[in-house]
Amino acid sequence: MSEARVAVRKTYKLFIGGKFPRSESGRSYIAQDANVALASRKDVRDAVVAARAAVKGWSGATAYNRGQILYRVAEMLEGRRDQFVGLGLSAGEVDEAIDRWVWYAGWSDKITQVYGGANPVAGPYFNLSAPEPTGVVGLAAPPSFLGLVSVIAPAIVTGNTAIVLAAKDAPLAAVTLAEVLATSDLPGGVVNILTGDPAETAPWLAAHMDVNAIDLTAVTDPALATSLEEAAAGNLKRVLRPPLTAPDWSADPGLTRMTAYLETKTVWHPKGI
Repeated sequence: MSEARVAVRKTYKLFIGGKFPRSESGRSYIAQDANVALASRKDVRDAVVAARAAVKGWSGATAYNRGQILYRVAEMLEGRRDQFVGLGLSAGEVDEAIDRWVWYAGWSDKITQVYGGANPVAGPYFNLSAPEPTGVVGLAAPPSFLGLVSVIAPAIVTGNTAIVLAAKDAPLAAVTLAEVLATSDLPGGVVNILTGDPAETAPWLAAHMDVNAIDLTAVTDPALATSLEEAAAGNLKRVLRPPLTAPDWSADPGLTRMTAYLETKTVWHPKGI
């Protein structure tokens, strides 16, 4: 008889620039009965570099194209639904997360029409306002899978790129989502996912001068949230503050999370005679 086979133990790695590197520090930790990479300050810097490099191509893509890619993510999620359920997620939450991707995908070519437009002015001019992406967004992700999707999708559908700090105690859904993103036509660097302790990595992300906005919704420590907001002031980042009460991720998401990472560009143009 052959010897019993030894299964290959999976180490969940980081997701930076479309690749899956180990932490440059070589550190890992145990979460959800798995070995997970423990991100370092250098990993944060690498993720910011990757996100910044992806801004031009992603923001320059047509809104229709971005929507098609997000819809492709939803298709891939549907195909791997059982895998996410196998991580301990409820089937209902996984279904809601997939539907949330589809919902945001549909907004890709509509948000400009809702949030921009022609402004009434005196004189022979056209005055037009149009939303543009802010740039690189840092996201502290909540532990729920629906919450994770609900912070990533609105940031990237409008043309921003993202660095996601996965929840320390529940990182497997985030890294498994990274495996979906890597095979969903999403350009490398548009989404970068770091596992580990957000209390360690978030201060470096908040203070980084090449990050344009930061979402603190999932930061539950008031002292940490305050220090991150102070650090973000160094280059006047947009800050989405933690809510006073725990968010209901199943509720209608509205447009707030999309418009939070948009800048309004207004142009004047003379009318023809």
